[in-house]
Amino acid sequence: MAKQTIGLLAIAGACAALLIGQTKPSEAGVNNPGKINAADSRFMQKAGSGGMAEVKLGQLAQDKASNQAVKDFGKMMATDHTKAGDELKQLASKKSVALPTTMDAKAQATYDKLSKMSGSDFDRAYMREMVKDHEMDVAEFRRETQAGKDADVKDFAKRTLPTLEGHLDQAKKVSAEIGVTSQK
Repeated sequence: MAKQTIGLLAIAGACAALLIGQTKPSEAGVNNPGKINAADSRFMQKAGSGGMAEVKLGQLAQDKASNQAVKDFGKMMATDHTKAGDELKQLASKKSVALPTTMDAKAQATYDKLSKMSGSDFDRAYMREMVKDHEMDVAEFRRETQAGKDADVKDFAKRTLPTLEGHLDQAKKVSAEIGVTSQK
């Protein structure tokens, strides 16, 4: 009973502070840094890891692709995902969420495989990977915009989603241009 009373008093105090304008929602315990739920934290970590992989793979595409559209797509990946990654790092710092500093094993394996390829083989494999990856990314970001609990994390997902959808559309377009017929 005492714990419930203390909890209710804390909530009442936070609400009162908000009502009289003494503090911001994040300072009143709403979206309190360090209080982010596990699902939102996992989303941020996965987005950080995936974004890092997109940057590295985009840089690889700029170096190894033989088709200019693939090179341009790689440049867009490196640029856009660096920007989103910087925003995510700021948010993670605010929320006390540790983001990965290296690619996960799957992304590293993809990078290693693609780094051994060249020419049109590289172009097709890279674009296949980009379509597949962005289909998953778009689904995950949509899920976060609907099911996320932290308003700041949901907002990040909502702001980033249109860029990812544009990447997916462009990846499909470039894939068609270079003759990728299957996403296997």
